[in-house]
This record gives sequence, structure tokens and C-alpha cells, in this order.
Amino acid sequence: MAKAKEPRLSAKGLKVLHTFFDAGNRELSGADIAERTGILSGTLYPLLIRFKSAGWLKDRWEDDDPVELGRPKRRYYKLTAAGQTAYRENAPTVAPNGGLAWA
Repeated sequence: MAKAKEPRLSAKGLKVLHTFFDAGNRELSGADIAERTGILSGTLYPLLIRFKSAGWLKDRWEDDDPVELGRPKRRYYKLTAAGQTAYRENAPTVAPNGGLAWA
């Protein structure tokens, strides 16, 4: 299957990529990302889907038993090399507060 066209990056999309970049090589769940960015799930999950389709993220379901955890399984996302490149190419347009920095 061919990769989808690279998504346009909004301020929120850049904020999500920045969150992964800050996390280093760690995987983050959707809940982790939402907590760190303040982006609501109705906006966040479509971004994650687009980024995964573009090859910027990879994902996996956690291995633990949801019955033992007492909650549903979590899906973890990780930034790929292509996602790191996308972030680096667009990072100068992001202000420290997550907004756009105008040159």
C-alpha cells in the first residue's frame, strides 16, 4: 500500500509532533498526548490517523490484559524517522507556547 500524501501541518499538528519529539524515543498513548498538548480527542485522533497514514507515526496495542488492568487496552504511538524529518522541517514555525511564530 502506498503512503498517503503528506498532511498539511496546522498549529495543533505541529504541537503533536513537538510532543513526540520531546518524548525522545518513547511511545505515547493518545491519553498521554492529549494530556501533554491539551488537544481534545475529536481533533487529536484524526491527526494521529493522518500522521500514521503519512508514515510519520507507527503504532501498536499494549500487550497487557485489559481485565487485569481494569481498563481498555491502549494504543501506543511512536515517531518514525519520517516524522522526525517532518517535525524538523517545520519546527521553526512553532513558538514555545505551541502557537505559530511569525518570521
